[in-house]
Amino acid sequence: MYANFKKNSTQVKNKELPAVVPKKYFKKWNEQKPYAELWMGTHPNGPSYLTAKNISLQDYIQQNAEILGSEVNKKFGLSLPFLFKILSIRKALSIQAHPDKDKAEELHLQHPEIYKDSNHKPELTIALTPFEALCGFRPIKEIKEYLKLLPELRAVIGEDIVNQFMMIDDSENTLLLKNCFYNLMTCDHNLVTLQLEHLLKRLSCLDQSSQQILNADLLRRLYLDYPGDVGCFGIYMFNYITMQPGEALYLGPNEPHAYIYGDCVECMACSDNVVRAGLTSKLKDIKTLTEILTYKCEPLLAKKFHGYCEDNYTEVFQPPVPDFAVAKIVIPSNKMNYELIPRSTASILITISGKAETDTSQILQKGSILFIHANKKIDILMLRAFSNRIISGY
Repeated sequence: MYANFKKNSTQVKNKELPAVVPKKYFKKWNEQKPYAELWMGTHPNGPSYLTAKNISLQDYIQQNAEILGSEVNKKFGLSLPFLFKILSIRKALSIQAHPDKDKAEELHLQHPEIYKDSNHKPELTIALTPFEALCGFRPIKEIKEYLKLLPELRAVIGEDIVNQFMMIDDSENTLLLKNCFYNLMTCDHNLVTLQLEHLLKRLSCLDQSSQQILNADLLRRLYLDYPGDVGCFGIYMFNYITMQPGEALYLGPNEPHAYIYGDCVECMACSDNVVRAGLTSKLKDIKTLTEILTYKCEPLLAKKFHGYCEDNYTEVFQPPVPDFAVAKIVIPSNKMNYELIPRSTASILITISGKAETDTSQILQKGSILFIHANKKIDILMLRAFSNRIISGY
């Protein structure tokens, strides 16, 4: 099977693409431009195809309903309920959130030209390289500390609402936090630009320790890509999280986030629904975003999502939604044969590194993608004596 790539100014190397997607399937191929996203699934914005059958995965499923498994057929009909991706990010993605199912349907009904997808989009991210993101609101106490230290942030939010916010205790106060965030995101662009310039100039005069406390390096990086964008101030409202390869992050509906840098695997409900408000040149819908956010404040450690061991080689990440789960499989060099655990639903498997052969003589190497029928057993034979890491969504 091959999947669709999305182009962007990021770091996926074109020389690696032929191992994943035959060039003949590209209508336009530009070796000077890197590719940012690999989509695996049936979403119409980036549908996958079965190379051996020269048919789209969606058409194949329509013609062979049983391959999805009875559970999926009953819950989702003749449709793969998840979308599987590889992302490679150099330039930060937008501050955004994905509405819940009811809100997604409402937005699609009211503004189909903007919100073309009516499905929700909870998502799970697993880092492949050191990875950076903004995720969820910081604890109230942390936001207050930044407001004390940053007159520029107070200026763009407004002193009156800041003073009200500073008087509350450190438990959550959704309304005042919402007001602060709305004032920030709707601040006059000229004032935002002026205060960002003041802040960057002031930070450059501080000692290294103070710069670190105030996230000076991160602010400079975001400002370089998005000069004058109010989203640059988001680093003081949202948790800044760093992840090592193998660590995961789950983002439920209506949770603000922005991916900043790194490579990751992402699995989500089959949707391309997004509401943006900063760090982007695309359409911003600040009113909708501020309305749908949960304004739940959590410490940094609460944001990481942990899997469980299914066997000695498989770690399963199972979020609280029926649409998808992800299994990370690491086969060590001393394990020459391994049988993939059969799933009651259809799944997609991608090889991240290493080389192996299945019992049907299919070669798995970096970038190889398989669509696996429900309840299908697959044996893997290692061909080279080094670790084989496979990640599958189901």
